Amino acid sequence: MAKQLNILSSGQIITTALHTEMQRSYLEYAMSVIVGRALPDVRDGLKPVHRRILYAMHELGLTPDRPYRKCARVVGDVLGKYHPHGDQAVYDALVRMVQDFSCRYPLLSGHGNFGSVDNDPPAAMRYTETRLAPISHEAMLSEIGEATVDFIANFDNSQQEPVVLPAQLPILLLNGCAGIAVGMATNVPPHNLGELVDGLIALIDDSNLSDDKLLELIPGPDFPTGGEIVGTEGTREAYTTGKGTITVRGIAKIEEIQIGRGRQRQRGTTRSAIVVTELPFQVNKAAWIEKIAELVNQGKIEGIADIRDESDREGMRVVIELKRDASPPELLEHLYKQTALATNFGAILLALVDGQPKQLSLREILQEFLRFREQTLTRQYSHELEQTERRLHLVEGLIAALENLDAIIEILRNAPDGSTAKATFQRQFNFSDRQSDAILAMPLRRLTGLERQQLQQELTELRERIQILQRLLSDRHELLKALKKDLRSLKKKYNDPRRTRIYKDVVVVASQAKNSPEKKIRVPKERRRNKSKTEDSEGQLSLFTPLTSTPEEANLEITNKGYIRRLAKNASKSNFKSADDCVVKTFSTTTEADLVVVTGSGKAFPVKVGEIPPTSGQAKGTPLVSLLPQVKEIPEILAGYFIAPSAEDSNTVVVVSEEGRIKRLAISEFANLTRRGLTVLKVKDDDRLLYAFPANDRGEMALATTNGRILRFLLNEQQLPVMSRGAGGLPALRLGRHEKLIGAVSINQDDNLLLVTQLGYAKRLPISAIRLANLGDIGTQALQYTSKSDALVSMVEAIPETKVMLLTDTPRTIALSVERIPFWGKDGTGDRINKLKEEEKVVNLVSVDSES
Repeated sequence: MAKQLNILSSGQIITTALHTEMQRSYLEYAMSVIVGRALPDVRDGLKPVHRRILYAMHELGLTPDRPYRKCARVVGDVLGKYHPHGDQAVYDALVRMVQDFSCRYPLLSGHGNFGSVDNDPPAAMRYTETRLAPISHEAMLSEIGEATVDFIANFDNSQQEPVVLPAQLPILLLNGCAGIAVGMATNVPPHNLGELVDGLIALIDDSNLSDDKLLELIPGPDFPTGGEIVGTEGTREAYTTGKGTITVRGIAKIEEIQIGRGRQRQRGTTRSAIVVTELPFQVNKAAWIEKIAELVNQGKIEGIADIRDESDREGMRVVIELKRDASPPELLEHLYKQTALATNFGAILLALVDGQPKQLSLREILQEFLRFREQTLTRQYSHELEQTERRLHLVEGLIAALENLDAIIEILRNAPDGSTAKATFQRQFNFSDRQSDAILAMPLRRLTGLERQQLQQELTELRERIQILQRLLSDRHELLKALKKDLRSLKKKYNDPRRTRIYKDVVVVASQAKNSPEKKIRVPKERRRNKSKTEDSEGQLSLFTPLTSTPEEANLEITNKGYIRRLAKNASKSNFKSADDCVVKTFSTTTEADLVVVTGSGKAFPVKVGEIPPTSGQAKGTPLVSLLPQVKEIPEILAGYFIAPSAEDSNTVVVVSEEGRIKRLAISEFANLTRRGLTVLKVKDDDRLLYAFPANDRGEMALATTNGRILRFLLNEQQLPVMSRGAGGLPALRLGRHEKLIGAVSINQDDNLLLVTQLGYAKRLPISAIRLANLGDIGTQALQYTSKSDALVSMVEAIPETKVMLLTDTPRTIALSVERIPFWGKDGTGDRINKLKEEEKVVNLVSVDSES
């Protein structure tokens, strides 16, 4: 029998109180969960599993320009190298980074079924494929290396993994993050990239920027599923204290839909319906529909006749058909109160700072990111400087060797071996070890004249780069300028319009919907495709109304880049200034009016003035295209905009396409538009609308091309009759192979035109100098060029005592008074604008006007 081991007498037992050991062990477990799993790092905004997935894919070479690879391969690499946990946990994290309804800016691109907003599960990892998205490849992994961030050993010391990724954008705020740790949780909402970049640049320029100005630049979260944020108190509390409740609602509208079949449908039988096109963030659409059906069947919500899910690849559309005696506004308020159509997002801005969990304000998160980014750039530039100086040292040695080529060859010819030759180089020419090795390894082709010239050019470039790097490292101001340049570059590439609207002042009116149920509501197993949509549906109702029921005066400003600004109360004059944008249209109207917006795709949509977010200060405003429903292309070209007409308005609207098709419609067609929009011209795939404006019976029109041709014709029924919606328009003028339409204005015979070319030649031209022609003619050559590379870029009406804005490719804007531009005949070139810089070109000319 084996001898029993006497542990008690060996002196290896340490007596410990049970509560002390439990406290220590639980604290270690809690910190491992907090740091190693549940909470993101404030620097790159990632949890360890997300960081390891991205780094593993970077090592696999799954860049955006490479083919997709199976997700199982990625998960296997992550498990085997960096993350010794369950494969399903890793795959779930990977799937979330692909889903465009979970991430505002997905970090991975996916190929296959990655789930849906209905909470449908993704396909197994053996079926789906993935690769890095362009934004993660450029903004998170392009600078990865031991020179920029720290690396540590993985779980078995067989690999090195980064402690943090060198993120160039605040991913924590960009995509948000949710996690439950031990005794704490985080729930950061996603935001808009352009707004975050503007906030970062403002903090770089002014570290003492006030909270009010910061919240003007970053007004609130921007959820990937859109929706509407109600009120600003919760957002402000979350941004200033790190914790707050943000109320989010889905987008819903009330429409009149056609019902029935056959003769009943032909008779135009209609019924009110609530149509939901967007849901709050993280709301399961299928579960929400089931909840409504359950409430109806239980008698808790009355007045609903049917529910249809008509969603498809083009977007979400849930139709809630109402009974005849139901009150749509009251029923909508019941849906807000009793279902997830309105939810509260509990924001908790908690992240790891220096390895410790900390609740942060919005300002602190941005400042922590900037501190990290500055450190990363310093390390990157220091490493690059070291490498550049090493290369400069070698190039200087090679050039010195070529200058003493005969002596070098003589040493090599007489040396018994390489070591002797190396020692002779060092003794005779004072070369270093590295220079001597480089000379010995120099191939014979380096002796040619071309190679010598290339070495000399490389020497110059290396010295210039060293000076730049030394300036960046020695001058913090220059380093911050480079940081801002990187941020602006990323914004230009990846920014998109805001999806979530923000309403500051909203009132909710709730009352009982007293309608007895006629039948039980069932949830359809399959999504119905027989959409009850009509292009001319009536009865749309705005869901958000100002606190006062009476209309208020409103001043609107629209910029050349398509931003709309509703000025604060009692503000009549803009103080907006931008290096590359300017206000080109102003309207004085009321909050009850509709702004009609005509897009390049040939559709007109109404925008309720009262629903446009108010703007103050130097904020750009809201992208007008983001306020339009059913817009597929982002950014969408805006052809024109005007206030919706009154019933007695008898003017017409003229639309002109890029391919030279023109059409005139009665302006009454644009009265009482619904959010479904109106098709004003069916454009082909290779065409788009460029101009849409009311023609106020002034009698004539002028069209201009890049070659300097102008077509002038009468605006009457003989030349251009008023057409119906379905008409395809008429050919306006014949365009050459490389010729484009660049101007369309409504004029009379006493007006003048203002022309400007790409190289900065401008002139005023009386319209009487252009012969009156017929629609479809070739027109009159109205401009000559001093260079073959020049072209006409814009034609506007020369209105006396007004200003025009020149937009250049630098980019910048130049304000000019119309009176400064001289008159020329149709045979002249115009005068050169002396404010243009060398090689600067004009890209557009816009007239700054107003409309009461």
